[in-house]
Amino acid sequence: MQLLHLKIVAISLMMLIAVSGYGQHNIKISGTQTDSLTASKTKLLTEVIITGKKKALQNIDGKKVFAVDQSLVSKGGNAADLLQNVPTLQVDGYGNVSLRGSTNVKVLVDGKPSIIANGDITQILQSIPANAIESIEVIPNPPANYDANGEGIINIILKKNSRPGLNGSADIAGGTNDNYNGDASLSYQSGKINLYGNYSLKDGNTVTTGFQSYTFFHPPDSVVYTHETFPYVTRNKIQFVKAGIDYSLTPGSTLGISASFNSRNRHENQFLSFTDYSAADALIESYNRFNTVNNNGNSYELDLDYNLHFKKPKEELAFNFAYAYGSFRDYQQYTTRYNPVNGAESPNIDTPLISDTRHKANNYNIQADYVLPVCKSGQFSDGYRSQITLGNNDQYAYNVLNTGETPLYTLTDFFSSNNQVNAVYLNFKDQIGNFSYQAGVRGEDSHLDATFTSYNANNMLFAAPVKVPVKGIYPSVLLTEKLKNNSQLQFTFTNRISKPTVRQLNSTTDFSDPTNYNKGNPGLRPESVTDLELDYNKTWQNISFTSGIYTNRINNVIKSIQASPVNDETTTMPENLKYSITTGLELIGHFDLLKGWDLTANANIFDRDNAAAPQYGITANNAISWNANITSNVTPVQKLSFQIRADYRASAMFLQDKNHAAFKMDAAAKYAFAGNRASLSFNANNIFNGRAVSLLRSSDDLLIDLEVRRVSSRATFTFSYHFGSGGSKQKEPKQKRIEDAS
Repeated sequence: MQLLHLKIVAISLMMLIAVSGYGQHNIKISGTQTDSLTASKTKLLTEVIITGKKKALQNIDGKKVFAVDQSLVSKGGNAADLLQNVPTLQVDGYGNVSLRGSTNVKVLVDGKPSIIANGDITQILQSIPANAIESIEVIPNPPANYDANGEGIINIILKKNSRPGLNGSADIAGGTNDNYNGDASLSYQSGKINLYGNYSLKDGNTVTTGFQSYTFFHPPDSVVYTHETFPYVTRNKIQFVKAGIDYSLTPGSTLGISASFNSRNRHENQFLSFTDYSAADALIESYNRFNTVNNNGNSYELDLDYNLHFKKPKEELAFNFAYAYGSFRDYQQYTTRYNPVNGAESPNIDTPLISDTRHKANNYNIQADYVLPVCKSGQFSDGYRSQITLGNNDQYAYNVLNTGETPLYTLTDFFSSNNQVNAVYLNFKDQIGNFSYQAGVRGEDSHLDATFTSYNANNMLFAAPVKVPVKGIYPSVLLTEKLKNNSQLQFTFTNRISKPTVRQLNSTTDFSDPTNYNKGNPGLRPESVTDLELDYNKTWQNISFTSGIYTNRINNVIKSIQASPVNDETTTMPENLKYSITTGLELIGHFDLLKGWDLTANANIFDRDNAAAPQYGITANNAISWNANITSNVTPVQKLSFQIRADYRASAMFLQDKNHAAFKMDAAAKYAFAGNRASLSFNANNIFNGRAVSLLRSSDDLLIDLEVRRVSSRATFTFSYHFGSGGSKQKEPKQKRIEDAS
């Protein structure tokens, strides 16, 4: 009779998986000594491996988890390409990621910050191959067990390749603009051991074009208009390796050890052209600037994980220790050449400059989490985390004269930092009928101690301390009511903080753009962030729908402000403004329209209210904007599939900037060969060249018209092959014994 029950359960699971959402995964059903099945003697159970479909979107405790394995348009790309295809996220032409209009989101890799490229988010996303990613978690209102920093979290979960037996895969791709990449993975799981490894190589060009025009309303001299163009080509070579082992010490405990390595080499040749005009459009000055950029470095991370499952169901203890080290060097040489104007030589002298910036960072992470089931359905969890980052950022600047390199002391400085976050959290969740609740509180004691060392007017070194201590208690609440007909209502409240980054606090001046310098501000204060959100989820037979109303208030909001020009040069620096309030409506839907045709659509409309900042010439402003995207998947025959994705971002006003609208469309096709072991994919990105950073920036003294377009590979062919016992073919049943523990 029990064997009959098992067969019924297996058949029911197969039927359930057959009608579920999007993507594919394998489920293995087998008896073990820890199964909930009870037998008085040895039983026989058929092992079944089922190929089913994974939902495109799952809402789990306030997290939106997106399956990414079916994103054809990002095949052969990196994490930035993949994030563009995740509903609710936007990625601009610079590679900056925004969530519901906010760019102050934190990107984590396997739940931890990364120090790839000194923690630069755009470089991190370009350094992780899309094929190495298992899923993307979008957490607009993170609960207490996440760091209380930022306006939202994007967590990139990397693959561990834990299918039974020996499995492997390989991809090789070639694209336009001389772009090539490849990756391979291999895993072996048997009994107590799971081994896995991934390697990827990306070698390709990115072509950048654009312009920048300045209009000076109160010109300090005869120059009223300045126009700049900047075509250049960037060659990136990126390598990423991750390998690890999970070993089952006992039936309830697992020890995991993993290591990853990232290597990045970037070479860039920039050609900048500048022209200055008078109010009557008469040419005053013309010059060209040749920039040669070499950026290289590497980082590695070592992880130790221990997980213990107690005899009491769902009682767990997890421990993580991680160490990461990164070292990067950015060497740039600028050569300015002045052109004759109306036949007369320019009085300015060509003076080459050199910027040599070196970064080093050590990162330590210690974390422990404990989960204890209480009462009938309750769960109590608590945790502790310490994160320490020690960094050095040193910039050397030189004038290149006939006598050789001469130190440029005004732009040479050194910044050392010690950033520590120590936190504890408590969380409790329970369910009463159809109503469930979760309440948590996080206490953090963090501080950043830094020293900025630079030269004074006498070329003597002097040091200035930078201190940002932050202590706080941050609560979070999640309430869920399950309604009739597969629907639910969910309310979220969180109070968080957003601390200035090390780069924002570092007074080092980036002088790579001769018309606008960028520098940090050591006087910044942390932002205070409060989020409220109400979501409604509904599932029909062929449709799943998620809608949410949200509001976000930030006090002491940190924004980059472009100061008034001095000698035709401006400086951009982050400053604390009074507040900003964003209120919006978000809609996400997945539709299985016909057999072999489904689509996912997302729309977000929001209103942003910004307080005035008269000290910077900024008046209070309020603006409504929206963005939308749609992804359509069509499988006309079993082996052939197509995907089209379109993305539109409406114009938006924010402080000094009015961002212009942008439209982008990608398309891809995939053909699977007989046996489903090999496939050939083709994808075309940004078909109409609509992706660009385009804005007008205005103040009392200045109007800037800016446009930047970046293109890597327009079209890419990818050949994929995989093998192993965990493949797509259904495995033949085999007999497996279940021994009675008694």
